[in-house]
Amino acid sequence: MKRKLLFGERMLHGDGNTPFNSVIPVKIRGDFSAAVLNHALVRLQQKHPLLNAFIESDETNRPWFAVDKNRSVRIPVRVIPRYSDLDRETETVKEWLTPFDTARGPMMRIVWLKGDQVSDLLMVIHHCLCDGGSAMSILAALLELLDDGDADIGQESPIKGMTDIVPADILEDKGKVMKARVIGYVAALALWAFPVNRKAVDRQKDFLMHWFIEPDQLAALSGFCKNLGVTINTFFCTALLQAFKEVRKDKAHNKVSCPVDIRRFNPRIKRDHIFAFGLMFVVSTYPKLNFLDNVKAIHKDIREKMSKLNPYLLMMVLENAHPVLEKFTRFLKYGKSSNDCMFSNLGNLTIPYQYDTFEVEMIYSPSVIGPLGNTTSLVISTYRGRMSLSLVGSEGYMPYADAQAIQNKLMSILEEQLITRPEPA
Repeated sequence: MKRKLLFGERMLHGDGNTPFNSVIPVKIRGDFSAAVLNHALVRLQQKHPLLNAFIESDETNRPWFAVDKNRSVRIPVRVIPRYSDLDRETETVKEWLTPFDTARGPMMRIVWLKGDQVSDLLMVIHHCLCDGGSAMSILAALLELLDDGDADIGQESPIKGMTDIVPADILEDKGKVMKARVIGYVAALALWAFPVNRKAVDRQKDFLMHWFIEPDQLAALSGFCKNLGVTINTFFCTALLQAFKEVRKDKAHNKVSCPVDIRRFNPRIKRDHIFAFGLMFVVSTYPKLNFLDNVKAIHKDIREKMSKLNPYLLMMVLENAHPVLEKFTRFLKYGKSSNDCMFSNLGNLTIPYQYDTFEVEMIYSPSVIGPLGNTTSLVISTYRGRMSLSLVGSEGYMPYADAQAIQNKLMSILEEQLITRPEPA
């Protein structure tokens, strides 16, 4: 197998030497052996060809995913003792900063924090390989295989290019092709004209803050949002914006970017497809509205933005933008940040927790950090009735003390609003 990296994948891959890593931690109660884990990883690689891939460049310096059946590529496992939950966060930060050798592959590895009765597995994946949805699919299969090495996990038919993603009638529509080229050309001109700094922001020390919203409070929040006629996602967007405004004051931008799972719009991309392309929109609060009115207004804005998202056109536009990829990357890396935070909600994870040989105590929200500008992000997910929140940042973009204040403010907003208990919408 061999295919060119799409625009978004190339952007995330970068120069192939700089880490852009996602870490997905899972806490397991029970015993399994190294042989069982390694067998499970081999089976995963049999299902997903790209878990065997390395990246090579052609004569034009265009990178390709490549799989060589005659070249064994094993997912490495690093085993270290587990002493407490703090080890998980320490190793997560370490894994953010440890690059993959993408020219050799693979672009996934495992850190096994091994305890007597409890272990943490950190699944580390280069972000150019997959998004949060893909990562959860890989994790679900890995857990199934840890329990039963012969389990039927199916076989992925990998995406081999644009023709597997965009319907032929759209790819061959001359009007749509011309529109994509024109938009790409205008965007390229804007990039060339836009000035950027010569020196990137010094990220300084990266940090991870993790905490939970417990089942009782989460159930109350769910009821609160239902009565208000909004989503938990919208609530957190609004609360984040308010928290940044109150903590960062004139340094706040009143902008939160939200990735959207493209699978919601494109049925050709299956749940177990390894794929890294995402859609994105930005939301802001309205200064003259109070919190509840802002939640409703942002909910309306998100619905409108979602209805206008055109994944096929966007992908066609981006595939016309390869000539300005370096300029676009430089703009993201060196340009002045205009966003406060990236916020992603993976929702309720439906991965089982009770297996024959072990129990999954917790799947923590993934974290990701890379070199393309502001690293501040909040990722949330829910598992076994608990919401896991992972706030990532770098001192060069936001002081750790500000991140702590934002965490506290976010939770105080939650508690204050639950007291109000709005009437049903």
